[in-house]
Amino acid sequence: MTDSIDDDLPFLTALRHDLHAHPELGFEETRTSDIVARLLTEAGITVHRGLGGTGVVGTLQVGNGTRPIGLRADMDALAMPELVDRPYRSTVEGKMHACGHDGHTTLLLGAARALARDRNFSGTVHFIFQPAEEGRGGARRMVEEGLFELFPCDAVYGLHNMPGLAPDEIAVVEGPQLASSDSWRVTFRGTGTHGAKPHLGRDPIPAMAGFLAALQTIPGRDVDPLQPAVVSACSIQAGNPQALNVIPETVEIGGTARAYDPQVRDQLEAGIGRLAAGAAAMAGIETDYRYIRRIPPVINHPEATARALGAARDVFGAKVRTSFPPSTAGDDFAFFAAEAPGCYVWLGNGPAVEGALHHNGAYDFNDAAIGPGVRFWTRLVERELAAE
Repeated sequence: MTDSIDDDLPFLTALRHDLHAHPELGFEETRTSDIVARLLTEAGITVHRGLGGTGVVGTLQVGNGTRPIGLRADMDALAMPELVDRPYRSTVEGKMHACGHDGHTTLLLGAARALARDRNFSGTVHFIFQPAEEGRGGARRMVEEGLFELFPCDAVYGLHNMPGLAPDEIAVVEGPQLASSDSWRVTFRGTGTHGAKPHLGRDPIPAMAGFLAALQTIPGRDVDPLQPAVVSACSIQAGNPQALNVIPETVEIGGTARAYDPQVRDQLEAGIGRLAAGAAAMAGIETDYRYIRRIPPVINHPEATARALGAARDVFGAKVRTSFPPSTAGDDFAFFAAEAPGCYVWLGNGPAVEGALHHNGAYDFNDAAIGPGVRFWTRLVERELAAE
């Protein structure tokens, strides 16, 4: 098995560079999905297209085993410019693979090719190539369009590159891995007037100030101190900088909320609304509040994690980490893990070159992680679907 993967590394490296040079945003991954479907077909793997628009699912059944499992890779890039001049730099202005999804796609294709060649398992593996992970809802759409009715899975696995871990390291940890990722919007509606005559209107600006000052009392006082929580205001729209003598009618505020626990998620939603209503009442104005639940937390299932850990130890030996801090970022892999026991692992990407972390214009997937990543996926399938 090792020899076949080693032989494939030059091809996979060139593929990863090609994907990096041609980034596509969520639900626009036409070129990428065409490449994925072609390579799966050439490997003798059955291909289904169209779930989530540009999603691709490859199915490989070997032997008489009855268990099906799913492996997921995300394909989309980000709407941001690439800031580093490298030979395979993005050829699309304002788009780049700044989160390593080009690498994720390559790893899963490499594993599919190796498993189709060696066929050292008995059962069914579904290779799930997901569009639109970066906030556009690709996983939810695939599920809603029947992913798990068409391709039932006893377990589902995800992988993400992680700078700071070496390429020959992997973290496999039970429990919370990524936070829920929700959005919220508050609008304060007052009565506009001349800035020199505030008594003739109802000023929404003080309501905004009081609300923002109180916002951090939610994680600080509402939530159990032992439970992580984040509430951030990230956008404020009010007034006109060209009209500094006008008190505006409205103030619009938006932000994000993150938690690992469903009860804490409920507390964040309730707390933001309570503070908005209170600030509006004190100012004698109206308020509108919306809390948008976007992505649940990713929480690794104990049994799936134990099986992933066994595969990781086979490949990485003593370089496996079983303790690693969860991330407050989100990943819609959570929608897959809600349908079948799931495990999400962190594959090392090496040091953060020039300080570049995920979603930075200088970020790049580390080609040294291709071999270890492909071997992990391959070994996981061989252990999960061990031939009798």
